[in-house]
Formats: sequence, C-alpha cells, structure tokens
Amino acid sequence: MANQQRILIADDEPLYRDTTAELLREEGYECICVENADDAIGLLREHSFDLILSDLNMPGNLKLELLKEGRSKYSHIPMIVVTGVPSIPTAIESVRLGIADYLLKPVKFEELLTAVQRALRHPAAPPETETEIELVSKTDRRGKFPEIIGDSPAMIQLLDIVNRVAASNTNVLITGESGTGKEVVANTIHHHSARRNHAFQIIDCTAIPDALFESVLFGHVKGSFTGAIKDQKGLLRHCDGGTAFFDEVGELPAASQAKLLRAVQEQTFTPVGESTPVKVDTRFICATNRDLQSEVDAGRFRQDLFYRLAVIPIELAPLRERGDDVVKLADFFLEQLRPSGSNITGFSNEVIDCFRAYRWPGNIRELRNVIERTITLGRGETIEVGDLPPQLRAPDDSSSDVAVLSEISRDEALDNADRAYLTAVLKKHNGVIASAARQAGLSRQGLNKLLKRHGIEANDFR
Repeated sequence: MANQQRILIADDEPLYRDTTAELLREEGYECICVENADDAIGLLREHSFDLILSDLNMPGNLKLELLKEGRSKYSHIPMIVVTGVPSIPTAIESVRLGIADYLLKPVKFEELLTAVQRALRHPAAPPETETEIELVSKTDRRGKFPEIIGDSPAMIQLLDIVNRVAASNTNVLITGESGTGKEVVANTIHHHSARRNHAFQIIDCTAIPDALFESVLFGHVKGSFTGAIKDQKGLLRHCDGGTAFFDEVGELPAASQAKLLRAVQEQTFTPVGESTPVKVDTRFICATNRDLQSEVDAGRFRQDLFYRLAVIPIELAPLRERGDDVVKLADFFLEQLRPSGSNITGFSNEVIDCFRAYRWPGNIRELRNVIERTITLGRGETIEVGDLPPQLRAPDDSSSDVAVLSEISRDEALDNADRAYLTAVLKKHNGVIASAARQAGLSRQGLNKLLKRHGIEANDFR
C-alpha cells in the first residue's frame, strides 16, 4: 500500500521486536526492524519514516545516540521510547529531546498502539537547543508562563522542565509540600501542551469515597447499583483527549490504586454495570505531598503504579527556599486581590523583612491568605507590620503576645496551642479527617474527639 505509514523499530530483544512489528503490520503499518542504534541511524539517512520506536538499552544507544541523532537531524519524525530499565535521568533527557512518549516494558500492545496513533496524529515538536532553553528561562519566563511567579534558581529549573514536558505526552508526578502550587504547575503543563483545547479534569483523591471510586472515575449505567437512577459519565471520559490531574494521589487506598493502574496502562476502563470497555486518550498528571518512593518501600503504594505515574518527577521547592520569590509573589497577590478603588499601594520595608524572615509552613497558599487578610484589615496606603498576623511579626513586635500569655494559665495556653494546631491541620487538608488524622498521628476517632472537645467543625474547612 503506497499510503502505509512507515515505522522504524530499534530494539535488541528479538521476541519483543518481531512481535511488535507483526502486530503493527496487522494494524496497517509498514515496519522496518533493526537491533542496534547504528543500523537505525544508517536507515534514517537512506529512507523516510513516519515514526521511530526505540529501546534505550541497546548497542549503540547507551548515551541516547539514536534519540539525539533523530531529534537533531530528523526533527519532523516523532519518536517513542520503550524501555525495560527506566531511570529518572534518561526520562528527563528523553523528554528534553522532544520524544512523543516514554513507555515502560512490559507494555500491552493496546497501550503501545494508542501511543503510536497519538504520535502520528501530532507532528513532532523540534527539540530546543540549550541556547533556546536559556533564553526562555532568563528573558521570557513571565511571558511564556505567566502563571508561575519567581526568578529563584529553583524556579528557573522548574520552568525548564515544564517547558520540555509540556511538548510530550509523558505522565508526570509533581511532589512538594502542601501549598507549593502543584495544581498551578499541572495546569500550566496542560495549557502549553497539544491537549490545551481539551479538558483539564481535577480529581481530588481525598474526596472520593472508596466504594464510589469506580463510579466517579469510570461512570456507571442506570440501575447498576442502589441510587444509580441514570447513566453517568465518569471523570475520565470527560477528559478524553485532555489531561487528568489526580491531586493527592498518595491518599488512594490499595483497591483504588489497582483500578487506576489499569486505566493508566491501557487507556481503557469499564463503567460500572457495563461489559464493554471504553477507550480514552488521556494524559495523567498526579500530585502528592507524600514521599511516594517511601510509600512504595513501606508497601502502602503499588510499585507498578508508581513507575507508570512518575515517568517525569517534578519536585516543587518550599517557599522558604525560594529567596526573594516571596516578595514577587506578595506583589502579585496584592495586585490580584486588591479591590478596585483601594488606596493600598504596597508594603513597608519592615513588612518585606518579615516576609523574608518567616518560614512559611503553608507556603504560597499561606502567603496568599496573609495578603488577603492585610488588604482587608490594612489602615493606610502602605501595609505595615501591625497589619500582619502575629506569627509574621518581627521578634521585637511580639511583646504583646508574651503579655497575653503571662495572664493565662498553663492549661489555657496548651489548650489554645492545641486548638491552633488542629485548625491549621484541618485547613491544610481542606477538612478531610483521614488526611488530617494521619498528619497528627491520631486515629480518625481520636481526632474527632479532640475536635468535639474544642468545638471545631471539620466541614468549616471544606
């Protein structure tokens, strides 16, 4: 067939290589197979191809020679990496070179075929040179990624990775403390990708009851269980063609992890009450404030799911490690939150010093809340130290707090500290009892007892 699309398969495992080629031929593709990178590069020089399907660990490609040659001289040809020995450095370098997908062996043919069809639909993006990356990082960061604020070294590195990852379909795992902006980064990756015209679906893993996970994620048909009064599309079907963002994926129980794994691997799922699987084309970006590798080592998170989700890991630095980014963010939030007609023009030098000295345990989310409070309570054109909440004030300004403590009993002070801690933990976890109890080292029942004693309602933080 003259219009057959031609695929170059480079892999030193004969069984995998030949089986993959045969299956792809049955789908109507022409396949040329080689067992090393040198032969692949030779064929690229003599023949035209529509797609390159390459192993990483094969002769002639130990330093990614095929990927580098393919992307520098044949940038119009999309490339898919399939490897049985994944590593973070090779994954990041592969994405930097502009590959279309990065798959892990053993890979099911349905998953591979989906990646092939997707890569052939979307032209390959030319790889960026180091000079181009440097220009994006140092002169046009705010222009290209206005959602991400900051010029610290940590942010320059982050923007480089976001710039590269957005051009691929690779799954991404974003880690960092609560409040560091994981959702903002995920949204930025989506809106600078080829999927930008499709849905960015946020899935809060702490908000889905275990028993309803399949129904919420995959959908159900009328009558499939008590209360299913009509057909319901699941969240994954809503983001077909787009991006599924699983927030706090580390909170998923084991049963839900197994169900998610199949959807990630095969890009298929079966709605509750249905017998026919539904196929989707979805990119998965996940976020967690947990150390998932430690969770895997402890047996609380599936290793196979971890490797599927963490192809490209992105770790966000806490605000306390970002230097003067805190000042830039404060200015940004002041401009964003200040109501029209407000006479507040900025912060005093003393307030800026407080911002720089404070540890910001709640990170960017806490900073935003502080700015919103100071705008509401500020009494002049400039926000002064007296307008800040007590925890931000300089040590010399804390005498009034000491005076208050000296007038109450130790039991009252401890009671107040306990109340403040419980409030902070609930706020951090948006009122989710299970997550708050885990951080506090309590059972759910124990936390509920404390909340009742202090008259605190978890629902007030949701």
